[in-house]
Amino acid sequence: MDRVQKIICNAGYCSRRKAEELIQAGRVKVNGKSITIGDQASETDEIRIDNKPIVKERRVYLMFNKPGGCVTALTDPQLRTVADYIRIPERVFPVGRLDYDTTGLLLLTNDGDLANLVMHPRNEVKKTYLVKLDVPIKDEQIKLLERGIVLKDGKTSPAKVKRLSPIAFEITIHEGKNQIIKRMVRKLGFFVRELKRISIGQLELGGIKLGEYKEVSRKELEKIFTDNNKNHKHRQS
Repeated sequence: MDRVQKIICNAGYCSRRKAEELIQAGRVKVNGKSITIGDQASETDEIRIDNKPIVKERRVYLMFNKPGGCVTALTDPQLRTVADYIRIPERVFPVGRLDYDTTGLLLLTNDGDLANLVMHPRNEVKKTYLVKLDVPIKDEQIKLLERGIVLKDGKTSPAKVKRLSPIAFEITIHEGKNQIIKRMVRKLGFFVRELKRISIGQLELGGIKLGEYKEVSRKELEKIFTDNNKNHKHRQS
């Protein structure tokens, strides 16, 4: 027995959060009866959404090079979405998000369990971004980023920063706060001209062209957590 929202998510229909919204809206039924958040079901139970049975799909894992000018969503009444670039029969959803104008590596899947692992703060999955500023940044300001910046919602964790030029650097963080890099840089008096995510854990964007994607295996994605757990154990020892 599992919670219905988890079953819906694992079937590849939508994210767990979206499944909860569908349940709250009364659009989900198990064996013909409406349910509430927290209700459970088994593999033999019939689950319907808007009176249509959910069908389990094969697990799909995509590395997508998100272009600017599209939103990290499956539908939008006005703007282009990441779903407009994906041409496979399975329904996949974004793991986390990138801002409208941010480019780079975005994972998409229909595996809800893996998506939750990537996004859960306790796993501290590292993400590396390429940042280009409007004006040169000094070494002492780089060090401030490395030590952590005090923002309205708290101080950021120490970051790893590699200077590339007077106005460009790579930064590695594990926090998922909204627009965190832009806010860190803005606090120091700079404006981000370009922001591109180039890796998640050990997964690197590589040669995937802008607007294109590459299918990978769950085993490849699990390396994120294998390497991360080693680092976590090392810090504890």
